Amino acid sequence: MFYSCTIESILTGCITAWYGNCSASDRKALHRVVCTAQYIPGAKLPAIQDLYTRRCQRKDLKIVKDSSHPSHRLFSLLPHGKRYRSAKSSGTLAEHPCLGGGRGDTLERDSHAARLSEPGSWPGSSARMEGDVMDKLDSMAAVCDFDPIAGSVPATKVEITVSCRDLLDRDTFSKSDPLVVLYTQGMETKQWREFGRTEVIDNTLNPDFVRKYILDYFFEEKQNLRFDVYDIDSKSPDLAKHPSDIDDFLGQVFCTLGEIVGSPASRLEKPLGGIPGKKCGTIILSVEELGNCREVATMQFCAHKLDKKDFFGKSDPFMVFYRSNEDGTFTICHKTEVVKNTLNPVWQDISIPVRALCNGDFDRTIKAEVYDWDRDGSHDFIGEFTTSYRDLSRGQSQFNVYEVVNAKKKIKKKRYINSGTVTMLSFTVESEHTFLDYIKGGTQIHFTVAIDFTASNGNPSQSTSLHYMNPYQMNAYAMALKAVGEIIQDYDSDKMFPALGFGAKLPPDGQVSHEFPLNGNTENPYCNGMEGILEAYHQSLKTVQLYGPTNFSPVVNHVAKYAAAVQDGSQYFVLLIITDGVISDMAQTKEAIVNAAKLPMSIIIVGVGHAEFDAMVELDGDDIRISSRGKLAERDIVQFVPFRDYMDRTGNHVLSMARLAKDVLAEIPEQLILYMKSRGIKPCSLPPPYGEPGPKDQDHTQTTPI
Repeated sequence: MFYSCTIESILTGCITAWYGNCSASDRKALHRVVCTAQYIPGAKLPAIQDLYTRRCQRKDLKIVKDSSHPSHRLFSLLPHGKRYRSAKSSGTLAEHPCLGGGRGDTLERDSHAARLSEPGSWPGSSARMEGDVMDKLDSMAAVCDFDPIAGSVPATKVEITVSCRDLLDRDTFSKSDPLVVLYTQGMETKQWREFGRTEVIDNTLNPDFVRKYILDYFFEEKQNLRFDVYDIDSKSPDLAKHPSDIDDFLGQVFCTLGEIVGSPASRLEKPLGGIPGKKCGTIILSVEELGNCREVATMQFCAHKLDKKDFFGKSDPFMVFYRSNEDGTFTICHKTEVVKNTLNPVWQDISIPVRALCNGDFDRTIKAEVYDWDRDGSHDFIGEFTTSYRDLSRGQSQFNVYEVVNAKKKIKKKRYINSGTVTMLSFTVESEHTFLDYIKGGTQIHFTVAIDFTASNGNPSQSTSLHYMNPYQMNAYAMALKAVGEIIQDYDSDKMFPALGFGAKLPPDGQVSHEFPLNGNTENPYCNGMEGILEAYHQSLKTVQLYGPTNFSPVVNHVAKYAAAVQDGSQYFVLLIITDGVISDMAQTKEAIVNAAKLPMSIIIVGVGHAEFDAMVELDGDDIRISSRGKLAERDIVQFVPFRDYMDRTGNHVLSMARLAKDVLAEIPEQLILYMKSRGIKPCSLPPPYGEPGPKDQDHTQTTPI
């Protein structure tokens, strides 16, 4: 991972950041720092340093000031300038949304930010000065801690197979010649773009298409899809010729990728629409995770006669592995432990997902660098070698003995041979169960929401209240609920969700409750979908009196009770708590979370308003696992984010909600897998293939690529 944060004195408070490859927890920590720093007028280095130290509690990342820069202060939150510079020169930096486009989390959009991606564009600087700054960063540290799963592993790739049944017959003397076109929707623009198309199958109303769509899958994102079906009578690939003629259009369907994945056996059947008054048949969409996304390689290496780098000792060697990218750059994917004071280290076994090593290309170059560890972070480069996954998979053999070469030494010294050798001792590869395996095997994700009805939210009838119902815009509670709920509902088959409130006086006797159903039905607190929850929330604001205190433990224990009753892997529970204030029952909440960590359960906390949320950060447990009465939580099951960090200043609430959902849901798949592994629960066997072979008219059909 590498972070860069630039603060320009001529743009006081304008901060841009590039997360690069980093773990979800580190990305979230940096996001808090940057977003908070944006509101510090004339932010100085000590203020940012203190803020970073308090919020992130990280010692391996440094904040650097470039005092030589004449007109602005340059800060960096991971001094690895070599990777930053290569990314900038290759153009990948400019693709980051902070600098003008692409995927990721946008903190600030500004014309000045876009200019930072161009050499010599820093105010008052030159390309040479920028190079000097990056060289300084290079000298500080070569490698930091990182999360190989969340940081550098490509997204899980899935394959969508398409079939249709009972399509409209548009041809007079034969049957339709169908083709299906997939469109995906951008998160910001909401524009539909063609992603791909199947082949044409001639003369059939019940096609089973061979050509697949391969997409990146993100649990934490709402990935909207549109499938259009056409009757293709010409060989032209120009679809513009077909939809202009209504006789060529056979129907369409809208869905999300999560909706397909979350369907029984990851198979979704929906009626085609788009033609008024016509039954257009059905489309059948099936999702399979690609096989190379689940393999994990376990390897062990040793080294012999490495260069001596320490004056009073030998060396403290460690290795760093990188996979090559399409543009010639390299991405870090693993780092070994440090073996102290030896020139002949034997490192422990390392396990790396195959997709992290080579992204499915077994012949892609893998680079390994060997360093001598130094306490101050300025690790000494010993040498490097290159290999490939295909070579590594040969295991212990003459093919896996590598010379460690330092190119600079080789140029300077005529008699230089190498800086030691690295030998593979063992290699194994096995498939691991993935999140999609459990979902496809029938694991249901049950979603419960708990909303803060304490008086600190303000009178709901006044516009200053966090619960104020503006007829033209959702409040923060509704936006957070909709952002998370609309994604997670795809993984619950009945779409019925319990909705609770806490901290209010209930009619008729004014009794304070910290666990009341929003729909008023204590026997059946379930609401029908997100719209049902929002309606129940709006009605509750009219009937209850906001009061207090802010107690979390009752709603945590409420969901934990149901999770405790189903621990066979068939169900997993997610509790969303939306709150505005400081927790009143911290000790009880900690105990409830520690107990819940043993159950199939995760907790998401979204803080709304401008209160201090230090207690929520403590519950999050990213840096320090929470404990109660001397007992540590078995897993980290809490994810906290402050809603204010995701508010888009341009008023684009759709984008704000998408960013919020991305961060709060990103850890759910890993938390589910960790629970299943800890209990030895394997995914249920897949049901037999669904659906009968197509009708007889397919026996004499032929396919036509287009």
